[in-house]
Amino acid sequence: MSEKKSYLPTLEDANNPLSPEQLEILHQQVVSEGELASIQSKFNYAWGLIKSDKVDDQRKGVKYLTEVFKDSPQRRRECLYYLALGSYKLGDYSDSRRYAEALVNHEPENSQALSLKRMVEDRIAKEGLIGIAILSGAVAVGATLISLMRRKR
Repeated sequence: MSEKKSYLPTLEDANNPLSPEQLEILHQQVVSEGELASIQSKFNYAWGLIKSDKVDDQRKGVKYLTEVFKDSPQRRRECLYYLALGSYKLGDYSDSRRYAEALVNHEPENSQALSLKRMVEDRIAKEGLIGIAILSGAVAVGATLISLMRRKR
């Protein structure tokens, strides 16, 4: 595996939140730099936010990463990966898949990107099956109610 493909974190790492103190240090770094906050400071804070268990933090992390993606072409590869993870954690599987696919299209041999894409697609498939099961159940209940109503007439 080349070095370019090995420095993305594991998927499990995204589920290990930073301590509130660690996250606050990253936040204070961005605040202290003010309007001229460096790309690296924003990126570090965004990643810390995405790792959080709090949905509001995750949303803020995705927002920061979107800014970094737009402002720093050299960080786009990393941003795509983290945006896919952040969107996944937020349950936005459509965006997550879009980001993961963009990364895989750019790096078809990247095992971490491929693993992320598979995880997203598995989740989408599972959600689709759950949706079909719920819809089928609702149709069955509706048909039963209509049948009962017709019998009473």
